[in-house]
Amino acid sequence: MRRKKRFDGLDVLVAERGGALLATAVLLTGSRVAGEDLLQVALERLMRNWSRVQGDKEGYLRRTLYHLAVDRWRLRGRRPEVLAEIEPPGQADGTEALHLRQALIQALAMLPPRQRAVLVLRYWEQFSESEAAEMLGCSVGTVKSTASRGLARLRELTAAWALEGAGMNGAGK
Repeated sequence: MRRKKRFDGLDVLVAERGGALLATAVLLTGSRVAGEDLLQVALERLMRNWSRVQGDKEGYLRRTLYHLAVDRWRLRGRRPEVLAEIEPPGQADGTEALHLRQALIQALAMLPPRQRAVLVLRYWEQFSESEAAEMLGCSVGTVKSTASRGLARLRELTAAWALEGAGMNGAGK
């Protein structure tokens, strides 16, 4: 008699959704290496609780990713972290999209943990406000206000970079 696989369905989950889960983890951490580490820890937790997780295993894994990321941000405190070295915007060498992506990652890193998690859930993962609230364990109103403040802060950061790229930072006066 063949013994039933202990983690039945895990290989399918990772094969089908692993890329999307890794992309989310990278956005939450700011680097591929840290994202891979975060996803690995989340997968370990899923495997430890595999038999107790009823229903949506991917949902459990995603919640674990977000909670682990917030825990890491809290532990790290307010120490500044450089996630990616970027050149000033406006360099016309054919890599504008790469610079824009790096600038966005850097801007996300400057946000408080909850704002960053809400923006990733709402605009990268495209979760509804209620789904994001459920994922983070908060109210829909908290998601709305946090997203609003996070977007406003991103606008402030990117506006300053746009002015620097246009040479309007006071040097041209």
